[in-house]
Amino acid sequence: MPLQTIAPRRLYRQIADQLRTLIERGEFPLGSRLPPERDLAAQLGVSRPSVREALIALEVEGRVEVRMGSGIYVRQAEPDQTRRVLAEAPLETIRARALIESELAANAARTMKKPQIAGLREAIALMESEAAGGRTAMHGDRLFHVRIAEASDNSVLVRIVSELYDERHNPLFEQLGSHFETARSWADAIAEHRAIVDAIAARSVQTAREAMAHHLAHSHDRFTAAWPADADAGAVKRIPRKTAQGNPHA
Repeated sequence: MPLQTIAPRRLYRQIADQLRTLIERGEFPLGSRLPPERDLAAQLGVSRPSVREALIALEVEGRVEVRMGSGIYVRQAEPDQTRRVLAEAPLETIRARALIESELAANAARTMKKPQIAGLREAIALMESEAAGGRTAMHGDRLFHVRIAEASDNSVLVRIVSELYDERHNPLFEQLGSHFETARSWADAIAEHRAIVDAIAARSVQTAREAMAHHLAHSHDRFTAAWPADADAGAVKRIPRKTAQGNPHA
């Protein structure tokens, strides 16, 4: 038998695997509500964002249902819906982008010419047009971030930024966005983009760096906002003691 490639298992997958097993064993029967996210994180010894990503994975698989204002409930998955989600963790992707794109914004403040800055403003105008039409402003958003990367004159960085942005189309990211992206969140993001352009146009390297870091930190925070399952802790059922392996702050 040929050797198989060994791939590291992301922390959110380990958490999802443990919760899935408990559901299949009947520890959480059909129709029951899962413990609040904060309690799951405490019992598993991991961060709330990692639990958030695991719950989204289970929702994509059809094993749980998010009921806004009520909580997360175990459901009967349809046979053709149940599938294991193998995708990059959305919140981890945002943190990676923050590290890379903050420096790219700083570089843009040093090097961008007036026509390139005008191109950033065009991307924001496209975002505004998309939002005004009731659509997610992703085309303008992607264009904005890629154009900042292009100012580096480095094809590798442009490719990395493009690929990281396109992770938004993976099933976990799309499901997360369906719960937490709103007209208000996109309006906030557009305002943050304007602040980035203003800093770049002013040739303020540090301000541009901080504006991009601020924008991506807020993007992360928007996806980790209050979860309906935390609204009412109630009587919390404890899960069998078994911590997920990996960095508890992942």
